[in-house]
Amino acid sequence: MDQAAIEIRDLVKEYAPRGNAPGKRALGGVSFDVPQGKIFGLLGPNGAGKSTLINIMAGLVNKTSGTVRIWGHDIDRDHRNAKLSIGIVPQEIVFDPFFTPFEVLENQSGMYGVAKALRRSEELLRAVHLADKRDAYSRSLSGGMKRRLLIAKAMVHRPPVLVLDEPTAGVDVELRQTLWQFIAKLNREGHTVLLTTHYLEEAEALCGRIAMLKTGRIVALDKTSDLLKAASSNVLRFKLDAELPKELADKARITGRIVQFPANDALEIERYLAAVREAGLQAQDVEIRKADLEDVFLDVMHKSEETGAQA
Repeated sequence: MDQAAIEIRDLVKEYAPRGNAPGKRALGGVSFDVPQGKIFGLLGPNGAGKSTLINIMAGLVNKTSGTVRIWGHDIDRDHRNAKLSIGIVPQEIVFDPFFTPFEVLENQSGMYGVAKALRRSEELLRAVHLADKRDAYSRSLSGGMKRRLLIAKAMVHRPPVLVLDEPTAGVDVELRQTLWQFIAKLNREGHTVLLTTHYLEEAEALCGRIAMLKTGRIVALDKTSDLLKAASSNVLRFKLDAELPKELADKARITGRIVQFPANDALEIERYLAAVREAGLQAQDVEIRKADLEDVFLDVMHKSEETGAQA
């Protein structure tokens, strides 16, 4: 059990120029391990390289260099066993809408060469709470049901590793909570889970370890608890009906009328509030809260931009 479920070393993917479009380096030497039996978060903005990395693991994209091992199997030298060791749940809904959930799972089992006597389509439908939809057209399922069917589809060949690419994208808050519970249940049953998500609350709730990716490079990699400990201890949050002066705005995170400043202590909080008053502005609904993973993520992304600009 000492070996990682997923091992990625110096992974590079470069796309050659095409027509008038220049070449692009999607991954620039990415390295990390996903421990067995854990939920691992892979975070990053759009275009960071998350999908490219997943597609390389799935065998849909050829890497330029580096090594990838899944459950100890190199994706180049032992492609068959590497593929059998992983189940990919894509962000897009990918199955024939005119097949029933049972037919979707049976067809996927056949593609993996699972003998009929060993197939567990009925069991998986029960596990994802779709047994009552066994014979309905898949197109008639709700968004959440389709997400759960995709998870069942990825599990037909009993892979020890599951990769969930934005599994709660486009679903409502209640359903998102239900899917979180289901992902945690899969993990308790022994599955290693690699999760990509834009919902930082989701990563904070589920993931024991996190890698943050930006422009094809790892900019943070640590236990979730240690990332949170390294964050500023407090965040000052308030509403404004006018724009902050640039010297203050550059230090803040602004979303609509909401302004947030990282603050280490009470003195720093008072300095920010005083600066707002001196600018002739009035802070409304002032509150102080503990930093969360979103604060860590934005701080890491901001620092990586500064490092890149200096380089």
